[in-house]
Amino acid sequence: MTGLAPILQAFFTDRLARQRDASPHTIAAYRDTWRMLLAFASTSTGKQPCQLELTDLDAPLVGGFLDHLEHDRGNSPRTRNARLSAIHSLFRYAMLRHPEHAALIQRVLAIPPARFEKATVSFLTREEAEALLAAPDRTRWTGRRDHALLALAVQTGLRVSELTALTRADVHLGPGPHVRCTGKGRKERCTPITTQVARALRAWLDERGGGPADPLFPTSRGQPLSRDAVELLVARHAKTAQAACPPLRGKTVSPHVLRHTAAMALLHAGTDITVIALWLGHERAETAQIYIHADQTLKQRALDRTTPPGIRPGRYRPPDKLLAFLEQLT
Repeated sequence: MTGLAPILQAFFTDRLARQRDASPHTIAAYRDTWRMLLAFASTSTGKQPCQLELTDLDAPLVGGFLDHLEHDRGNSPRTRNARLSAIHSLFRYAMLRHPEHAALIQRVLAIPPARFEKATVSFLTREEAEALLAAPDRTRWTGRRDHALLALAVQTGLRVSELTALTRADVHLGPGPHVRCTGKGRKERCTPITTQVARALRAWLDERGGGPADPLFPTSRGQPLSRDAVELLVARHAKTAQAACPPLRGKTVSPHVLRHTAAMALLHAGTDITVIALWLGHERAETAQIYIHADQTLKQRALDRTTPPGIRPGRYRPPDKLLAFLEQLT
């Protein structure tokens, strides 16, 4: 074994598992990154992974690995940046244990994340959300389950991992109805639910039965729904809802779109952006700024406030039918 092996072992068992108490998902993501990096380094250097030294993983090799992810594996810039974050995390840990390699480590840490275009968030309007909620066939057990799940997702904005992890004990339907979940970073939060959602969940729980530790939204065999299963059922019901709501035909609806829908509903209701960030379980309030950028209504209000004196606020309206016809031509 070389000097790299003890660093890797200590990073995963001591740094991630014990000191940071990282989630299994985080550990698995970091593990996959290092498995791919070691395989790439083995091919590039001709050494077996167990023979690699820290000095073999210099900035040119790490840069080549990142290029390999983007060009050969077809990874997106977001995925590439997530892999780089995992590499940086270990190198920061290695700097404390091996200061003799400080120069090499600094060069790796200096590799910047890739820049990419950030698309405006997609969300459902009120009419689209209502059509989606009406799509499940509630004469069937799975339809009643899906309706309760969709209603909860649209109103609370829970992440799909938070939805699938909910148990019966996490739902409180007494005074001040709410759901309790554990989100990213193992942060626990309570999210209030409306009377309508509480009614749907109460009906579902009465039919669902089971004990407090049983999953809130199970499969037909009683197991928790998987992430893929939730994504499939959301897409399936969105396709069904297109008949009643044609604008849905131009949208890709996913569980994360439902999360954005909840945030935009709060924003339209006048909720402060810091409260929205807390509602969604964001680490920083700045993360919720994307919803302000996506809200054309807020931008129009800002434009109306800056209208010069003597000019009536609002958009231009052609005064003549012929001009209106010409205005429609694009």
